[in-house]
Amino acid sequence: MITSPDNDKLKTIRKLQQKRWRTKLGLFSAEGEDLVGPDPEYILRAGVDVEPDLLDAVSTLGSGTRVISVYKQRWAEPGGDFLVYLHGVEDPGNVGTIIRSAHALADATVVLGPGTADPYSPKAVRASMGSIFARPPARATLDQLAGQKVALDVTAERELRDLDVTRPLVLVLGSERGNLPGGVEGVRIPVHADSLNVAMAATVALYEVANRMAADG
Repeated sequence: MITSPDNDKLKTIRKLQQKRWRTKLGLFSAEGEDLVGPDPEYILRAGVDVEPDLLDAVSTLGSGTRVISVYKQRWAEPGGDFLVYLHGVEDPGNVGTIIRSAHALADATVVLGPGTADPYSPKAVRASMGSIFARPPARATLDQLAGQKVALDVTAERELRDLDVTRPLVLVLGSERGNLPGGVEGVRIPVHADSLNVAMAATVALYEVANRMAADG
């Protein structure tokens, strides 16, 4: 059992809280018993592998944790009938939630564009609730992706439900206050409030488009 805060595994977990170390090492950590994925580099369990207070000391959760696992980062190829492209989505919680919704509703890959938060940050990994393992993200620019490109835009005149869906389709999402890339068709989700959070809007659009694709066969 680990009894020293200077243990190399604990040091690595501390480093992985910073993006530069995640990038350098090609690793990430996942906290909690619900986020134990396949093929870990190692797993530390409180009271089994490490003293509980030492594990709490390297946790990013305010209440501490019982399990922290470390994994190699995995990156997918940006292909398939349905992709979700993120342009400048800076909040890691939104990125993780969109990865979860894309996996759950459409089994779709999320592609990270410029200015998008690290999907392997602790907050994004928690928000993905395990979908980061089942559907790893991809990296590309929008012009590298083929197919119909549709952006959710609150200022668009056309509504999402009126969209003619073709395959492959790229759903483009930006931050609530950021600019969307040019050269894409804009559609909006009609709402009574000013707008939806980007992760909520993504979930609505994923459900609509995935159902439309399933109906078309």
